[in-house]
Amino acid sequence: MSLTLYTNPMSRGKIAEWMLAEVGVPYEKVELEYGAAMKTPEFLALNPMGKVPTLVHDGKVVTEAAAICLYLADVFPEAHLKPLESERADYYRWTVFATATLEQGLAFHGAGIVLDERQKAQMGCGDSERAVQALVGHLSRNAYVAGERFTAADVYVGSQLNFFVRLFKMVPTCAAFDDYLNRVTSRAAFPM
Repeated sequence: MSLTLYTNPMSRGKIAEWMLAEVGVPYEKVELEYGAAMKTPEFLALNPMGKVPTLVHDGKVVTEAAAICLYLADVFPEAHLKPLESERADYYRWTVFATATLEQGLAFHGAGIVLDERQKAQMGCGDSERAVQALVGHLSRNAYVAGERFTAADVYVGSQLNFFVRLFKMVPTCAAFDDYLNRVTSRAAFPM
């Protein structure tokens, strides 16, 4: 088996590193500097966006941190990070929500871009405040993203919340986020 992670220590590659630690498989880590190293023809052949993380598993390329988490849970089922049948809806819903709605809405907010109501309706991410409150509601009723058990969805959503709530302080903390983050960041594999 060949498994290589292209990353940078100040990137979403930390999410992929956490997931790789959770599945417990050996891999090669290639750290790339931002700029020219991510724009070489060799790297652009793997990831035309010139971004990290980029995972290469037996010649197959997976990009985007959320996709890497879901992929590794699927290809290493012995790690027990895939959803059970009863967990699938929340597993997929909230993982994609965290990347498409939460992160994108907060990126606009962080860049100082204020969307008017028409723009919020047109953008896939909608209203970042409503997105935060939706996740607060879900995590106030559930110990983990998919229910009562840690899954790959928690690697991704937990990483995003750790970034936005604790590291960058873009989102105010609350009991639901504090309790959830305490659970997921206390795991032995948590790298951040």
